[in-house]
Amino acid sequence: MSDALTMTSQAVPAPSLWAILKEDLACVFERDPAARSTVEVLTTYPGLHAIFAHRLAHRLWLGGWRYAARFLSFLGRMLTNVDIHPGATIGHRFFIDHGACVVIGETAEIGDDVTLYHGVTLGGTSWNKGKRHPTLANGVVVGAGAKILGPIVIGERVRVGANSVVVKDVPADRTVVGIPGRVVDTRIARAPANGINLDHNVLPDPVAKSIACLIERIETLEKELAQLRNEPEPGDHGDCRTCSAGDLCCENEAMHEAAH
Repeated sequence: MSDALTMTSQAVPAPSLWAILKEDLACVFERDPAARSTVEVLTTYPGLHAIFAHRLAHRLWLGGWRYAARFLSFLGRMLTNVDIHPGATIGHRFFIDHGACVVIGETAEIGDDVTLYHGVTLGGTSWNKGKRHPTLANGVVVGAGAKILGPIVIGERVRVGANSVVVKDVPADRTVVGIPGRVVDTRIARAPANGINLDHNVLPDPVAKSIACLIERIETLEKELAQLRNEPEPGDHGDCRTCSAGDLCCENEAMHEAAH
C-alpha cells in the first residue's frame, strides 16, 4: 500500500509557482470582506506581498541560492514588516491578515488554508540546529499577537486566541487561550462550508468559568454550615449590596476615630 501511495505521489506533478500565487490571491477574497478588487489586493495588501516574496525566496533557498534567498527575504521584510525566513515551508492558500510584525522562523512548517493575524510569532526556543520552530496543520487560525514557540505541533483546525503563548502540542479541533496557552473546549461555532472558521473571537473564558464554580461552591458550603448551626440559610449573593470605594473609605475612617 505504501509503495502504491509513493508511486501515486510521484506521478502527480508539483503545482507551478504561478498556480500557488493565484491560490494565495484568491483566498484573500474568501477570508477578508474588505477586499474589493484584484488590483486593490495586489497593490495594497502587505500580507500578500510578503507571501509572494517568500514563495520566490523559498524556491531560491531550495535551489541552493541561500544568500539570494535571504536578501530577497530581507527586502520583503523592509517592504511589508513581515519577517519570513526563506527556509520556512508554507502550504497552499496561506493568508496573513493585516500583515504587520509577523515572524516565521526557518524550520517552521505551515499546512494548507492557514490564517495568521498581525503580531503572530512562530518562533524557536533553542539555539541548536535542527527542528526548532512549530508545525501548523491545515486550517489553523492564529489570533493577533499570539506566540507559538518551539518544535511543537498545532493540530488541524485549531484556533489560537489573541495574545496567547503556546508552548505545547495542541490536538486537532481545539481552542487554546492564555499565557501559557491552555486547551479549552472544542470549537463552539460550526465550521463553514469551506472548512475555515475565522471566529477566533468566540472563545471560552476559563477564568470566568473557574470563578463561577468557586462562587457556586461557596454558596453550597455556606448553606451546609447554616444547617449545622441551625441558622437560616443565607440568601442569594446577588441580593448583597455592593459597597463603593467611598463607602469603604468612610467605614475605615470611622473605625480609626473610634480606636482613638
